[in-house]
Amino acid sequence: MSATQLELTRWTAEQLHHLVLQSAPKVAIFDCDGTLWGGDSGNGFMVWTIDQGLVSRSTSDWMDTRYRAYVAGTVSEVQICGDMVQMYAGLHEQELRSAAERYFNQFVRPRIFAEVAALVEKLRGASVELWAVSSTNKWVISAGVREFGIPEDRILAAEVRVADGIITSELVDVPTGPAKAAALRRAGLPHPDAVFGNSLHDLAMLEIAAHAYPVNPSLGLLEECAKRGWGYFRPSEIVDAPAPVAGE
Repeated sequence: MSATQLELTRWTAEQLHHLVLQSAPKVAIFDCDGTLWGGDSGNGFMVWTIDQGLVSRSTSDWMDTRYRAYVAGTVSEVQICGDMVQMYAGLHEQELRSAAERYFNQFVRPRIFAEVAALVEKLRGASVELWAVSSTNKWVISAGVREFGIPEDRILAAEVRVADGIITSELVDVPTGPAKAAALRRAGLPHPDAVFGNSLHDLAMLEIAAHAYPVNPSLGLLEECAKRGWGYFRPSEIVDAPAPVAGE
């Protein structure tokens, strides 16, 4: 099925806001990359930290090999997302938190979708409990969603165990695909009121929601929307932020 064959309802920002607020959700779940902001902050952060020299040459070479294998289809989405957080094993977590703040402010903040940010602000004003679920590392997501009013204890993201302030390679969680819905169930949210996502990796958690709101959907998710009769929202402006440059 091609994009031109899809029979879908595309909501305006006003329609999206009305639909969401009219449903009076108590809990709202947001994917991050592609939903709250444009681009892939997980991959971008990986590239940037390598260019910044935060990881060793051997780790850089290993990640390059793993990412090439991912592109070739021999490493899965969940594996590469896990690799992208395990690659920092041995570093001080505070160093990664500081790096994530710098990276987000420079490269991701300009990509925030204003219409979605405005909706989040309205939900905050209505005392809706907000959560973020992402396969990007938790350091970047924490830096990004703080201004959306989402506290760290309501973030489900790619994460490794930290011991005495040092990052380990022991995975805690990698929420992507069905694992996003599983993470929500473990958090006591088996059927959230509202879920916002942009790709097939969000489909499982969109399916368990009382109300699903595809935002900036990929072609694959558009096809699923057509099957389920879901509408969708496309931000009016998707801003291209500057890409990380080695040495910056």
